Amino acid sequence: MNQNWWEKAIVYQIYPKSFKDANNDGIGDLKGMIESLDYIKALGVDTLWLNPIFISPQVDNGYDISNYYAIDEIFGDLNDVEKLIEEAHKRELKIIFDLVLNHTSSEHPWFQEAIKGPQNIYRDYYLWADAKLDGSYPNNWESFFGGSVWEKDHKSEQYYFHLFDKKMPDLNWKNPEVKKSMVDIAKFWLAKGIDGFRLDAFIHMVKDDFSLDVQGVPDGEIALAEEYYANLPEVKRFLSEFISEIREINPNCFILGEAASATPSLADSYIREDLCSAVISFDHFEEKITSKDVKIPKGLESKTIDAKRMKENLIDWQETLAVEKYPTLYWNNHDMPRMVSRFGNDKEYRDKSAKALATGMYLLRGIPVILYGEELGMKNLEIDNIHTFQSPKAVDQHIQLLENGFSKEDSLAIIASANKEASRGVMQWDRTSHAGFSTQASWIGENVEETYNVEFEMKDENSVLHFYQRLLSLKKEDLFSFGAVTFLESDDNVLAYKRLFEEEEAIVICNLTENFAEIPDCTKELDQWHLVIDSGDSLDNEELAPYTYKVYRR
Repeated sequence: MNQNWWEKAIVYQIYPKSFKDANNDGIGDLKGMIESLDYIKALGVDTLWLNPIFISPQVDNGYDISNYYAIDEIFGDLNDVEKLIEEAHKRELKIIFDLVLNHTSSEHPWFQEAIKGPQNIYRDYYLWADAKLDGSYPNNWESFFGGSVWEKDHKSEQYYFHLFDKKMPDLNWKNPEVKKSMVDIAKFWLAKGIDGFRLDAFIHMVKDDFSLDVQGVPDGEIALAEEYYANLPEVKRFLSEFISEIREINPNCFILGEAASATPSLADSYIREDLCSAVISFDHFEEKITSKDVKIPKGLESKTIDAKRMKENLIDWQETLAVEKYPTLYWNNHDMPRMVSRFGNDKEYRDKSAKALATGMYLLRGIPVILYGEELGMKNLEIDNIHTFQSPKAVDQHIQLLENGFSKEDSLAIIASANKEASRGVMQWDRTSHAGFSTQASWIGENVEETYNVEFEMKDENSVLHFYQRLLSLKKEDLFSFGAVTFLESDDNVLAYKRLFEEEEAIVICNLTENFAEIPDCTKELDQWHLVIDSGDSLDNEELAPYTYKVYRR
């Protein structure tokens, strides 16, 4: 069996600002990562994904890059990166960098040249349009960060395009020089020894005709227009040209593409030799509102996992990417609230829900992507100041909740439950005042907990950390890496499936919810099987207890 190394990879995502602060300035850094490599290795992962560490004004926590060739001083310098790569490779750990292809910072030298005028050679690195005859925006497309995608350049009276913040102008991939420049950047880092890239928001590299408006939108209003700036056919052509040049240098380069809205069939089309090795999509996540309160703004309603629909999505992903292609398996990342708070129960069933969700997801066929601290059962960051959130929307929500009679504490908790920034609390290394992350207050905040930290959990054999070590050890076996997946009939709240590889078999059963569920029929035929992972719940009762998880083998 010819295999690419990433087919058996277990990826550990590090948000650099929040992982480990070695110089005690309150911000995580590269030296902190180096100090932590033995811990990471012992966890059982083999690939590190670093969110952006390049020079950036930090408008969007590093996704607004002003220099792709240099390291932001808040993290260290080029020597630190080289040391990190060297030390990681000594431990047989691979490293992939986040590479932003869709846009740069407005402080990038290319854009600073571009705004000098239409005749500048860098003008065409970005996307420009004239106002409509009535002086309004070129079209009615809305930015993902709110407001129009257009910002006026008052020197030329033209507008430039920004799908995200106005300080993050989009690149023009129809200009061959943009592709050449990005290839040069990738070559530079590959020469330093990194093993791949996570391509941020690559599905937005191409935009449609700017004369097109979203239909049905009242005059003067704007609307999201994904049909005009996501997954357009030319994306594959530009991506293929870019990746083909990379693979000429390093055929084993791992390309993990972020295609947030991709369905299984679309993801399947993005995975091929000259495109992505694997794709990250948000498509498999499903939630349902548990209670509605007119006093709570839309989007902040109390929610829980919609296990039935999520199971249907997981089945679709497994069946669509069944031959020589691998889904990514993940519960959380830096762009969503933490798993145990969002999909589990971080109060009554914190350990058990963390273990059940991990078991059900990561023993499927695919590439696990684990967010730092997930292996500890880290929950959403507890926020005590609304200005901790960078999002202006959070401030507006806070004001509305206070006006509707909620206390400050309740308001902040409601917002944190749905805000992606609550996932970025610092890594909990111990129970000291700053969670062992730093001797100083951190840039975002920390949850200091007696038991949910590395120091405590390493000594507790029943901890979430020890469980993850056992689970990931299982995942590395061929049965759970390459074995076929057959889903078994089960209650809507239960994920049950069989893995088969050559002569080996396993059955995985997980109740994904805090509700009791019907026991699957497959449990009646397990006399000759042995348990390798067990939540300790009895199957002799009429119902499966909340967050029951069991893995059988024979």
